[in-house]
Amino acid sequence: MKKYLLILLLLPGFVSAQSLSEIENEIIRNVDANHDEAVEFLIDNVNLNTGSMNPEGVKELAFRYIQAYQELGFEAEWIDQSEVNRGGHFIAGKKGTSGQRLLLIGHLDTVFEKDSPFKKAEFKTDTTIAGPGISDMKSGNVMILFALRALDAAGVLDDATITVVLTGDEEKPGKPTSISRYHLIEAAKKSDIALGFETASGWDYGTVARRSSNTWTIEIEGVQAHSSGVFSERVGAGSVYEAARILNRFYEELQEEYLTYNASMIVGGNEVEFDAELLNGSMSGKSNIVPKKTFIHGDLRYLTEKQGERVVAKMEEIVAESLPQTSSTFTFNRGYPPMSPTDGNMAVLGVLSDVSEDMGIGPVEAYDPGRRGAADISFVANYVDGVDGLGAFGSGGHSPRELMHLPSYKKLTQRAALLIYRLTKLDEY
Repeated sequence: MKKYLLILLLLPGFVSAQSLSEIENEIIRNVDANHDEAVEFLIDNVNLNTGSMNPEGVKELAFRYIQAYQELGFEAEWIDQSEVNRGGHFIAGKKGTSGQRLLLIGHLDTVFEKDSPFKKAEFKTDTTIAGPGISDMKSGNVMILFALRALDAAGVLDDATITVVLTGDEEKPGKPTSISRYHLIEAAKKSDIALGFETASGWDYGTVARRSSNTWTIEIEGVQAHSSGVFSERVGAGSVYEAARILNRFYEELQEEYLTYNASMIVGGNEVEFDAELLNGSMSGKSNIVPKKTFIHGDLRYLTEKQGERVVAKMEEIVAESLPQTSSTFTFNRGYPPMSPTDGNMAVLGVLSDVSEDMGIGPVEAYDPGRRGAADISFVANYVDGVDGLGAFGSGGHSPRELMHLPSYKKLTQRAALLIYRLTKLDEY
């Protein structure tokens, strides 16, 4: 494992705790000077629809970032993802010769598609801006750009190695993810530390672990017959009773920390259609007919691969123990892998905490992984250490009530800029 010395006193250009170097104060002033421009650019981002299934909008926003990063001296490109029916990714990079190699992660898309009535940014109060994707996570994307601009203006960006990846389908990844996340993973393999700019969970928290996000489907077959014969040796229990048995066993036997397995849909009857991709279904039947087929669909979240392997095996075991005259097929579909808690992640969090204390904000602790969903940083967690949740403060994500807290945005951008700066000055040993 890489070793990171977190005693900042030993780094060139740093002074004692509770204070900042001259360069760091200059970086803070640069963020302050460009704050109004950052908010203006953010509003411009929000007013462009970039729903996951709107590839044209995603591409248009990506090209705005291409121009902005080229002006910073980055090589920037658009990665087409039409192969997986998505809008594609923005990638920018520059190479230096010292410090940790950073991967900065955001996403261009939102859950609000072109037909959504939630279309424009709007000041709700003097301290809040509403808009589609403003906190999840267009504010985070803008924060990355303007943090780097502040470093560039201070003359400390030249020798840094930094890659920025803004995916175009985080909210609804293209399948298979081996294609849609290929470039993100390849960028991670060439980096030391990943920083994710999803919505922050408060001044005093950073995300060092995220649970996985996967789906599962169970297809159950029974014997269709007159209901007078239900439970008989010839007819058996029927598919709906078998579905109830399986779900009850899940509930009774799979209760542990950081594990959830939501059964989100169930369709059962005589004539049944179910589409696991579009998540819809239909059925027909009668009260006097034992149901022939039932589908159950749900999600599964766990904190480590070891936990996931054990739980999936137990689910398969329960499904296999069928009631009379029924049979079931369990299908597990991998989605987002877990970002498991590691010592390396905690080391990066330690640098963030030191920056935060030196700014007078206060220490930063690890956030409860059971309270956060999955994110793109999970795909690279096996390759690099990292911290997520570095973005803006917001609320109402994925709803027409989505807001960003404006007064904190500047200081969070300043903290992000100093974190990037300090990490690019840390040597590996």
